[in-house]
Amino acid sequence: MSELGVGGVDGRRVAIVAGLRTPFSKSGTHLAEVDTLGLATAVVTELLARSGLDPTEIDRVVYGSVVQDVSSPNIAREIVLSTTIPDTVDAHSVVKACATSTQTFIDGAQSILVGDSDVVMTGGADSLSRPPVMFSDEFVEVMMRAQASRDVTSRMKALSSLRPKDLAPNPPAIADRSTGESMGDGAERMAKIWRIGREEQDRYALESHEKAAAAWDKGIYDEEVMSFPVPPRYRTTVERDTVPRPDSSLEKLSTLSPVFDPDYGTVTAGNSSPLTDGASALILMEEQKAADLGFTPVAFLRSWGFAAVDPNWQLLIGPAIATPMALDRGGLTLDDIDVVDIHEAFAAQVLCVLAAFESDDFAREHLGRDRAIGAIPPEKLNLYGGSVSLGHPFAATGGRQLLTMANELSRRDTGKALITQCAAGGLGAAVILER
Repeated sequence: MSELGVGGVDGRRVAIVAGLRTPFSKSGTHLAEVDTLGLATAVVTELLARSGLDPTEIDRVVYGSVVQDVSSPNIAREIVLSTTIPDTVDAHSVVKACATSTQTFIDGAQSILVGDSDVVMTGGADSLSRPPVMFSDEFVEVMMRAQASRDVTSRMKALSSLRPKDLAPNPPAIADRSTGESMGDGAERMAKIWRIGREEQDRYALESHEKAAAAWDKGIYDEEVMSFPVPPRYRTTVERDTVPRPDSSLEKLSTLSPVFDPDYGTVTAGNSSPLTDGASALILMEEQKAADLGFTPVAFLRSWGFAAVDPNWQLLIGPAIATPMALDRGGLTLDDIDVVDIHEAFAAQVLCVLAAFESDDFAREHLGRDRAIGAIPPEKLNLYGGSVSLGHPFAATGGRQLLTMANELSRRDTGKALITQCAAGGLGAAVILER
């Protein structure tokens, strides 16, 4: 990242000036009839309307989805063509698992820092209710032969070779291709390495739900979350996240069975993030451009770091590597950070990352540092819930975190915020915002 860590060419700075997200809804429920592009188009359209930004001022759209629709692989360009953003606006899409919209944010920020853009729309969306369903290799081969046939006889001959077993679809698998492990398997392994017990995970999950419910009651999310009218047959509107469970308890959580290691596991559906539908979007501007257009920055980008580890080691430990990178590049220590938002793929994963932050051994062995970067006081961490309680539409989560933390800095009118995510493939991301 070199000299662009804090300021860009000619002292350019990147500001978040506005943001929005849809309600996050557990897959297969309220938003099940809306595909990924529908979610993305809705949030971008509503954000443009609320912000008052003239779409012709947008120089670039950077957007992403993880569970991609094969009919619209460049979702960023489809958003341009589906909204009031001029067709002449450049757009590219990003896929980086759970760090997708963090990467779209940094891609957009970098284009501003180097002077390629002044105004960029970024974000991410996923519908886990409508994943692409694959078919067997045999079925695909037969269909390709049938399509290439020159006459009806040849086509029927090709189709006649199909067997009932060939027609069975292959459901999408949420697993790391290189290891065959799911994210939950990785969380289980890390919990054993760091000796994070079941009760500790359940207690963390409970607190996440309590914080999310309290945040909604306090109005924290009122301006961040749009109302989403669902398809006509439901004749209703989703106005808030549907995942938080204010009636949860340790007793209820303790009754749930381990999902990934039935015999010795500690990771359950209750202390994990659920499959979720949703979208988020942010408007970024160069500081002087924001002033020229009459926009007040909500927060500024200070620095960032991306990291990768061997997924056979600790699949979800990436934030413990990326965070010190972001701190160093911003000329900061963990004590300089006022609020922290860590993506909660699993309660176990968050607790492992926090333990790594505090471990001198981890710092020496994996960071090349003499001592740990430090502990995060509970009063600074995930103030308003997280992915366990709010839900986790893969590509939308980073945008959600950035938006909430930017708004928190705005409310305080001072301070610095750290936002991190783990991601499939052993990836990690960290961003520092400041006010």
